[in-house]
Amino acid sequence: MSDDRRDDKREAGQEDRWTEGPELSPEEARRAREAQASKPPPPPESAETLRERQRLAQQEMLDRWIGGVLVEQRRTRRWKLFFRFFFAALILASLSATLYGIFIDPGAGEPERQHLGVVKVHGVIDSESPASAERIIRGLNRAWEADSAAVVVLHIDSPGGSPVQSQRVFNEILRLREEGDKPIIAVIEDIGASGAYYIAAAADEIVAAPASLVGSIGVIFASFGFEEAIDHLGIERRIYVSGENKGFLDPFSPVEPEERDFWQTVMDTTHRQFIDAVQAGRGDRLADDDRLFSGLIWNGEQALELGLVDGISSLDALSHELFDELRIHDYTPRLDPFERLSRQFGRVAAEWAGVSSSQSPVRYQLP
Repeated sequence: MSDDRRDDKREAGQEDRWTEGPELSPEEARRAREAQASKPPPPPESAETLRERQRLAQQEMLDRWIGGVLVEQRRTRRWKLFFRFFFAALILASLSATLYGIFIDPGAGEPERQHLGVVKVHGVIDSESPASAERIIRGLNRAWEADSAAVVVLHIDSPGGSPVQSQRVFNEILRLREEGDKPIIAVIEDIGASGAYYIAAAADEIVAAPASLVGSIGVIFASFGFEEAIDHLGIERRIYVSGENKGFLDPFSPVEPEERDFWQTVMDTTHRQFIDAVQAGRGDRLADDDRLFSGLIWNGEQALELGLVDGISSLDALSHELFDELRIHDYTPRLDPFERLSRQFGRVAAEWAGVSSSQSPVRYQLP
């Protein structure tokens, strides 16, 4: 520290004698202590001075509190503005997507030249998923009615799903085939199993890649049994039903032999519906092999030998084969992102609330 600043602090009485004062000998230090002790104590402050000091302290505390309140209010306003802008942007985006889907019809902008009219069957087949029967059927009809769509192509990449949704699409394909002579071809990408193959079986022709997974003609129901677990934890299961068999699928109750036999008949009947549909769609092209309807799954080359598919190809190769170039137009209805988000939120909320799902427990789907 400079000498000038040290002198100023010494005059003001702010100098720290332990770190900033001059170095003293023991005798000098003793005399300094004696001189400090001999100084008279400062005069006591008056009551007016004490009151003024107390008032200033209170004023300082009040200023700090008001400052904190103002900071919190500014922070709250900023968050309110953020959420308002966020929700406004979300509503604007959903309205834009809805208007885009209404006024810009995917089928209205179809190419003038002949092309493949593609309808996607991607993901789990379910009423609440992008691969719902309603969406697939709408796409099928758009591609079917498009004059420049020379071929309707079901582009399949799905492990299966709901029996009812698969049956709806299967029946619609058969109806379209009876109405005209426009070919409907199923192209299996990575996987076309269970309910997805159920849909493909209705097409005029099925092609798949050599490494595609095809088949899995079977029915599955999966559950758990927790009755011993809740007994071990000391939990009492309370379930009230009207009808002696109403709760027979409850995972916390033991399964009786007659209930197991009944449920197996439901599975077998649903499996028989699947087998009948595949046989009706494929006819004599199916090989005489007992494993076909056992639930096994094969790759594309094996499926060709078993008559499950008619050829080894892909979507691009099919287009080049028919038109010598890539001519593809997607007729799958566009998804409304806001509706999809609300559906997903509703499903999660229902699961957290313990509300049972509307999905059928019986599935044409890989486990």
